[in-house]
Amino acid sequence: MLLDATLPADLDEVPGVARDLEQRGYAGVWTSETNRDPFLPLLVAGRATTRLQVGTAIAVAFARSPMTVAITAHDLQRHTRGRFVLGLGTQVRAHVERRFSMPWSAPVPRMREYVAALRAIWSAWQEGTPLRFRGEHYTHTLMTPVFSPEPHAWGGPPVYLAAVGPAMTRLAGEIADGLFAHSFTTARYLRERTLPALAEGLSASGRSRSDVPVSLPGFVVTGATDVERAAASDAVRAQIAFYGSTPAYRPVLELHGWEGLADELHALSVGRREDRWTAMRDLVDDEVLDAFAVVAGPADVGARVRERFAGLVDRFSMSTVAPSRAEAGDALLAALRSDLDGHAE
Repeated sequence: MLLDATLPADLDEVPGVARDLEQRGYAGVWTSETNRDPFLPLLVAGRATTRLQVGTAIAVAFARSPMTVAITAHDLQRHTRGRFVLGLGTQVRAHVERRFSMPWSAPVPRMREYVAALRAIWSAWQEGTPLRFRGEHYTHTLMTPVFSPEPHAWGGPPVYLAAVGPAMTRLAGEIADGLFAHSFTTARYLRERTLPALAEGLSASGRSRSDVPVSLPGFVVTGATDVERAAASDAVRAQIAFYGSTPAYRPVLELHGWEGLADELHALSVGRREDRWTAMRDLVDDEVLDAFAVVAGPADVGARVRERFAGLVDRFSMSTVAPSRAEAGDALLAALRSDLDGHAE
């Protein structure tokens, strides 16, 4: 199992953090698209390092044309000398339509077409293939020399897809180079829902499980003191509550028989209570927390992560706000060192 990390939001901090993570033995670093651009920090991190893989986990595909994503990814792959991973996600309809002002349709067929469009564009640039992509949602048929970037030695980047439900997970198995499991998952959901759906997609494409690594940004609750652990616990409970209120993630709760919790969280999230976010957090009891998060002291995090996720995921990064993140990361690295296959120094 490889250990990854998330880059800081401040671009000024990125070079130093990236170099430190590379020296300590991390395999890769990721950015997510929340309140910042997901691509800019990766250029900075890639230029500051020589081995570390850099990628988006995730960039919102449907907020952008395949052409704009293709050229950004092409440049990042060149400037990082082949170390870039393009991780894509769909977001949900409300955000795509009302935040990004972009069209929405059935996400699985649209994502299938989106990835095919990207690869057709990269083929035109890298191999000189005529650009003749025509689909239901995207059409790319014009590429003149002045707008065609020069080919480089590293080719198109690997494309990872984020998925929670079985249909998108199957699609990842069919067409993607990797799968991002959502933080809002459990070991049971991975075992009983995610991996079987991924296997169906792999079978359809004639590939094996080793062809599509599974990456998980897992919740971790840790801390060197009771105060730190309590703060981390509250933050992770709030995040679990936020995701649990979203209908798209309801199946994870349903698998555990927590439909009532899903109903309560959703009702609070759309209500008008001033304290609704605190009330939602407080609905996440210890049983739910333990199912979604690894809860352990910094020195024990590594063993707990390995115990829970070995054989289920291939890459792991900690989703935690604990002040003892670095200490927990070092312990996790030590526990996984035998699995790093040369990535740790």
